[in-house]
Amino acid sequence: MTSFATHRLRVHDAGRPPYRRLSALRTCLTEFAPYGFYATYHHLCRSAGIPRDLDEDPGSLVRAVEELDEARRLWLAELASWKTGRRAQKRAGVRRPDPPQPSQGLFWPDPGFHPGGRLVEVMPAVMRGRPDLEGHQGRDGACPVCGAGRGTVEWDGDGYGRYTLCAGCGLGLGRRPPGLPDVRERVEVRSAFRLRLHLIWTRAEEDRRRT
Repeated sequence: MTSFATHRLRVHDAGRPPYRRLSALRTCLTEFAPYGFYATYHHLCRSAGIPRDLDEDPGSLVRAVEELDEARRLWLAELASWKTGRRAQKRAGVRRPDPPQPSQGLFWPDPGFHPGGRLVEVMPAVMRGRPDLEGHQGRDGACPVCGAGRGTVEWDGDGYGRYTLCAGCGLGLGRRPPGLPDVRERVEVRSAFRLRLHLIWTRAEEDRRRT
């Protein structure tokens, strides 16, 4: 398996067709995606301005992979520091890591609802988070990632679960069975969600947003 660094260089390679450079960017996302694959891809398409027709702005792919790499480097540095401290803790007989290992990513169930800032700006809060966010909202009602006390919203747009999201940034804070008792309705919602993922994948959703 080739590495993130290898695919990052392929994104930079102007001698490659743009669609192959996009494929390399997507492979980078399989190795590092702080919001989950689709939500991170959606974020990068917006922040870097990746057009549906890649020939219009192939440089947008470089902007996207560099934003992703910037956040990944921050995580790698934090992880290396944590490992050094953890080795010292083990020598001292500390069995439970304190602090826990920095998280590489959390879960944003709605791929179109995620933080709007650059990934490197959000990563410190993501690294302090936990992969299991059940009940992880702070006592004061503030989101552990965006820090906003805007409360929560319910989302069941994928047809597989009913999610509690931070109303400020969309972070997943809990999951319950889908509130769709009718089988036909669940099938329709899941089909609509797959279509939405396809629109994100092809960047057609961004074309709709601009028009």
